[in-house]
Amino acid sequence: MEIAREVINNIMGLNLIVETPAPKEEFEYIVEEGKSSDKQEFFIKGPYMMAEGVNRNKRIYPLEEMQREVKRYNNLMVKTGRAMGELNHPTTADVDLERACHLVTEMTQDGNVFYGKSKVLSTPTGMIVRSLINDGVRVGMSSRALGQLIPESGSDGINRVKDFKLVAVDCVADPSFPKAFVNGILESKQYVVNKYGQFEELYDNFESNLSNLPKKNIDSYLKDNIIKFIRGL
Repeated sequence: MEIAREVINNIMGLNLIVETPAPKEEFEYIVEEGKSSDKQEFFIKGPYMMAEGVNRNKRIYPLEEMQREVKRYNNLMVKTGRAMGELNHPTTADVDLERACHLVTEMTQDGNVFYGKSKVLSTPTGMIVRSLINDGVRVGMSSRALGQLIPESGSDGINRVKDFKLVAVDCVADPSFPKAFVNGILESKQYVVNKYGQFEELYDNFESNLSNLPKKNIDSYLKDNIIKFIRGL
């Protein structure tokens, strides 16, 4: 069982990937009058993601995959008012409501660049972002996603992202990332997408499925999943 688990973790796990944000000067900060006369609403607008070209972290996102994923994110998250992001990147593949600082209100494509607009929330972390902007600090947006990194042949450390799954866009003031990230990749955890479209840690997903099986079906389950994962290479 330990060998099977290792094979599955190494073959089909999706890494948590974050990107260095675009230069801060490319972002626009907008202040609008709120519904009440004494309330102002803050927005951040600018380039959230880029496809095809080699980005600052030496990664290439296929345009077709990014288009598909942005469409899914718009339909499931943006249009339903759930596309929240955190202040700085966490080391997980979900959004902690207590750390949410902005809500993505739109994401559109212009060539290979995907532009977004976010409303800064009135949460504790959102108020920090507002204060930073008011004090002249330039913040930016950085994607947090799941995917596999496939080395480009003949390239100098360039990777192509496969199976791209957008988790969130986070607000960052510094392009450096937590120590848990190595070159923008959280390598200690891997994830899968369950049948409900939710992100789960691969080990937890595997253990849960295994524990719910009758003992006589375990060998068949391991065999079928290992074959399925190998075919995905």
